[in-house]
Amino acid sequence: MKAFRFIFTFCVLFTAIFILSGCEGQEKYDDLKLRNRNQQERIDHLESQMNVTKLKLAQAERQLSQAQAVCNSDTEGLKNKVEALEEDVDKKTELIEKMQAQLLSSKGALPPELIVELEEFAVSNEMISFEQASGMVKFNSDLLFEKGSDVVAADAMEPIKKLCEIINSKSGESFDVVIAGHTDDLPIGPATARKHQSNWHLSSHRAISVEKVMETNGVDPNRISVKGYGAYKPLEPNKPNQKGNPKNRRVEIYLVPAGA
Repeated sequence: MKAFRFIFTFCVLFTAIFILSGCEGQEKYDDLKLRNRNQQERIDHLESQMNVTKLKLAQAERQLSQAQAVCNSDTEGLKNKVEALEEDVDKKTELIEKMQAQLLSSKGALPPELIVELEEFAVSNEMISFEQASGMVKFNSDLLFEKGSDVVAADAMEPIKKLCEIINSKSGESFDVVIAGHTDDLPIGPATARKHQSNWHLSSHRAISVEKVMETNGVDPNRISVKGYGAYKPLEPNKPNQKGNPKNRRVEIYLVPAGA
């Protein structure tokens, strides 16, 4: 009888510990989602402020150019205004990058089996790299798209299809997908401008094109979000005088916990 009571008590305690552990894990996950959501809201607000500052900067630069053309005495004041706005943009850009890195690193806890699949996937294709810390699969845009185009190249279809298989696998099914398009600072040419008015548009349209291919290959669109950053998140400095840098032309795909 005593032995039975001991076993019964042990089972009750074990079950209670198991339930509490599960609750604690869920609370941590819910807390992570809330912190990520709040962080993303702060990033979006800061990006909105930065875009307003960029508009002011562009206006001030035009005023300065016009003043210099007619030897206006107020050119010194306009120069100071341009410098102040440029400094403000640089500070906001740096802050956004830090906040985005924090957001992605907190989202980047991929399970070991998914990490192995993504590493093997990246090794097998020259257009792809994988960063475990952020959960990011990066495609080289020069191989993914023709210059100035948002049409996914035929050679890229198979790698994207393979990535979709991983995303829909048992190890990847609990993760959502964030697709981020990036360009360098090469100006949009007249032919490209008929469809993509700016690098903002081109980067967004390329991200959407990748989303469409992923959707065609069975990834639920409810799991996907797209972003376009234009030339404003370079990996490396662009060449002087808007000569660009191929390394900055890319599409990044992040795997993040569902609902985060």
